[in-house]
Amino acid sequence: MRVDIMAVMRGVDPFELLWDRRTHLVDYDGQHYDVISVQDLIRSKKTQRDKDWPMIRRLVEADYVVRETPSDTDVEFWLRESRTPAMLISLAESHREKTEALIPARTLLSAACNENERDIEDGLEQEERREREADRAYWAPLRRELEALRHGGEPSEEEL
Repeated sequence: MRVDIMAVMRGVDPFELLWDRRTHLVDYDGQHYDVISVQDLIRSKKTQRDKDWPMIRRLVEADYVVRETPSDTDVEFWLRESRTPAMLISLAESHREKTEALIPARTLLSAACNENERDIEDGLEQEERREREADRAYWAPLRRELEALRHGGEPSEEEL
């Protein structure tokens, strides 16, 4: 089993809130585990790393498939986070009112309402670019600080 321990994650709530929303899992031997919720895991994966973006898509799709009777919260989560044009179109068709209410927060949902896969794909690419850039900007000062420490000095105020 692999365990990731992270002291800081961009764009997620403080640990106390993450812990309140954790998911409880039980393995085949009856061992209990507390892990980050799917929603929070997806938020933490919005990074500049190429391998995270396909994982976000898979996590949302898996969550969508396993819910037999989704709640309004589940539907809203999928509308906000899905990276699959066909899934977004299907959700927009079956949950039109909720989709339209979320368009101000996620404009590509208007393309889902119009069943326009190309515009959805363009919107998804724009979202990913924005998130990658936000992640680069967030980590840049820490990288400069670590680089300065690696070379044996403290970073100057301008470097931070």
